[in-house]
Amino acid sequence: MNSIFDFIVEPKESISTSIKNIGDKNLILNTEMQNHDYVSRHGVVTGIPLGIKTDLKIGDEIIIHHNVFRRFYDIRGKEKNSRSYIGDNKYLVSPDQIYAYKRENDWVALEGFCFVKPIVNKKQFSLQKEEPLIGILKYLSGKDNKSKLKINDLVGFAPNSEYEFIIDKQKLYRVPINKITIKYEYQGNEKEYNPSWA
Repeated sequence: MNSIFDFIVEPKESISTSIKNIGDKNLILNTEMQNHDYVSRHGVVTGIPLGIKTDLKIGDEIIIHHNVFRRFYDIRGKEKNSRSYIGDNKYLVSPDQIYAYKRENDWVALEGFCFVKPIVNKKQFSLQKEEPLIGILKYLSGKDNKSKLKINDLVGFAPNSEYEFIIDKQKLYRVPINKITIKYEYQGNEKEYNPSWA
C-alpha cells in the first residue's frame, strides 16, 4: 500500500511510552492519555509516497511528530485515534512530520533540522542543570552543509526553537537549522547533560 504524498508508518513498539518494563513487572508512569510527553515518537516506514523524491526507505526507523500516534477524547468523551490513523496499526505521515531516520545504526536528521545535546550548566549559583540555548550538535543532514556546521560543534540556538526528544536514551533537542544562531569555539571541557530518567 502506498500514498501519493504521505509516508505510511507503524509504531516501532507501541504508541505510548507510559509503561516501562522493570524485570518481570510493568511500571505505569502516566495514566493520563492526553499528555503528549508519553506519546511514542519512534516509527518504522512501511510505505513510501509515490509523488515525492525521498531518501527514506521501507524499514527505516524514524523520529516523528508527537501528534501522529496520539490518542485523545472527543467532545463526547469517546476515545479516538489521531487523524493520521488509517487502520491496522498504520498511520499516514506527511514529510514535514519526520525529523530523522536511522540507517546502519546511525541517525541522520532530515533536511532543515538538526539535533542538539544540552550541556551541563557550570554557573555556580544557577538552579538550571543544563546551559540554556547552548548544546553540542549530534545529528545533522548532509544537505545542510551550506551552513558550515559539523557534528560535535558547540552551537547556540534561538529561544523557543527547541523541542525535546529521547533518542537512544539521550535527551536531545530538535532545532530547525535556520534557528542555529551561533557556532562557538569548542573548548573541549563542555560536559554533555543527560538526565537520569532518559
